[in-house]
Amino acid sequence: MGDMCKVKVGEVTKEYEEGTSFFEIAKAHQSEYDSDIVLVLKNGKLCELFKKVTNDCEIRFLTTKTAPGIEAYKRSATLIMLKAFYDVAGRKNIEKISVQYSLSKGYYCTVRGNVSLNEELLSRVKAKMYEIVGENLPINKRSISTTSAIHLFRRHKMFDKEKLFKYRRASKVNIYSLKGFEDYFYGYMVPMSGYIKHFDLFLYDEGFVLQLPVKENPNVVPEFQPQNKLFQVLKESERWGEMLEVDTVGALNEQISRGNIKDIILVAEALQEKKIAEIATRIAENPSKKFIMIAGPSSSGKTSFSHRLSIQLRANGLKPQTIGVDDYFVDREFTPRDEKGDYDFERLEAIDVEQFNKDMISLSNGEKVLMPTYNFITGKREYKGKVMELGPDDILVIEGIHGINDKLSYALPRDSKFKIYISALTQLNVDEHNRIPTTDSRLIRRMVRDARTRGISAVETINRWQSVRNGEESYIFPFQEAADVMFNSALIYELSVLKQYAEPLLFGIPKDAPEYVEANRLLKFLDYFLGVSTEDIPNNSLVREFVGGSCFNV
Repeated sequence: MGDMCKVKVGEVTKEYEEGTSFFEIAKAHQSEYDSDIVLVLKNGKLCELFKKVTNDCEIRFLTTKTAPGIEAYKRSATLIMLKAFYDVAGRKNIEKISVQYSLSKGYYCTVRGNVSLNEELLSRVKAKMYEIVGENLPINKRSISTTSAIHLFRRHKMFDKEKLFKYRRASKVNIYSLKGFEDYFYGYMVPMSGYIKHFDLFLYDEGFVLQLPVKENPNVVPEFQPQNKLFQVLKESERWGEMLEVDTVGALNEQISRGNIKDIILVAEALQEKKIAEIATRIAENPSKKFIMIAGPSSSGKTSFSHRLSIQLRANGLKPQTIGVDDYFVDREFTPRDEKGDYDFERLEAIDVEQFNKDMISLSNGEKVLMPTYNFITGKREYKGKVMELGPDDILVIEGIHGINDKLSYALPRDSKFKIYISALTQLNVDEHNRIPTTDSRLIRRMVRDARTRGISAVETINRWQSVRNGEESYIFPFQEAADVMFNSALIYELSVLKQYAEPLLFGIPKDAPEYVEANRLLKFLDYFLGVSTEDIPNNSLVREFVGGSCFNV
């Protein structure tokens, strides 16, 4: 019999024999939770359930109602989908399955090879997935050398992974296997296939969507809702990546190591400038558009985009004037609060909607309007003598998170508004089966900018991020398909630049901080990238809004 170890769960401490798995301990506590326990925090460090007790420790269970938990669920569901696809279609018939981007609470995937993707095939794959789930097979993990991993994935024809590990600094790589099917995943897994009870598959465009639950309701597969405008922007960004021959992190690292990054930067910036010019031309061709409403989630680069769009509008003979909706915040004492009692600046009620509409109508009638400025230090709206008046060629460029919500500008005629949705929709993937979440790119952007311009630590940024994300889910994302045009502000090279700024901030987070788990995850993620200096980045780049050196007042 092995030594006994004290394990504290909540307020209760029990003794377990050394070598007992966290899976066994979790089973004893599962009835206390309304969703599946899938991971464990051991002394503040994230662990998979197959790990064993080796010493006295304090643990906390993570279910699918937590962000790390639902990500482990989605990762494991993806592994099961891939295994099922290879089993049904035959490995020899599949050249490549790509998990490309998030769409309608699921993942858009494509298949290349001697395969006809249709309802019949998808139905067979889905049935095979349920069979694998029903067998409750173990998802095994083993560690091999990086060199062995390169050979392994070359043999499996997963060439994106082969390229990724060529630039891997770590000497070891963790490989997951499910009944003979082997793959690499960035992040942790559930222990058994039987955990993945809820999923669905839908044909969409040239591929299919693996639809999965969200942490708010992990036991239900949400309805599939096509997001056609968003999807077209994602496809355009994918074409840009193909044009640059950079669709994965490994391909980006390869271009950096060959000394080609300057050209990559110039072409990526040129593609964005061309898109901004196209948007400006479209606005100029419709003289009824007097209010350009720009909205998007946090750290999308809205301010830099507004400046660059204004320059292109000038090139089309228009005279843009900019307004920040933030200047219409209500005085602090009237700001709504969230469930924690903190000020909730994300809600529409934080804006003086009546005054905003009154001023916009006055401007559209050719009247002079005294414009407000919000003092974020005092929490008061101030008037400092700034007067605005619109001439015949003038156009208003209005930036704010609620810009494409008609409730903000209810008094303005719909035909007078041109709505632009902007977000950093990264077109880069880690490899064939590991996508880069858009939210990660924006979090890293925000962290770097917060530290540089606002004196806000990485701990504070990470701590606030979920609240920011909740606001986006409620007040921004539901309106994105109402935009006249969508703009992708992500630049294919940016994470290699942001890496140098973000890593020191993340390393500065102490191990006993609650934010350390997220910081450690981001550090592991950034380790995939080779670094790039800022010297070749133009001073009007959207990236400059975050790393500094912009020619705009951002």
